[in-house]
Amino acid sequence: MGRGRQKAKATKQARDIKYFSPSTDYSALQRELASANHHASTGYSDRFPEDGDDYEDKYADQFDDEDDDGDPSRRIG
Repeated sequence: MGRGRQKAKATKQARDIKYFSPSTDYSALQRELASANHHASTGYSDRFPEDGDDYEDKYADQFDDEDDDGDPSRRIG
């Protein structure tokens, strides 16, 4: 297939996709959004506890807190 025919076919396909408008099932969309809101409102407090104990840095003891190691040859930035 030559470049002209290939480009024409691609243009036709792009136009078909651009102007394609499927029928929308609004009742299914409403059910989906309602179930998403229900799950979001019930699962929020379970996933994010308010006390900070669950967010402890489990790698804190592996690394020193000191950023400057005294080596002037090593620059960041």
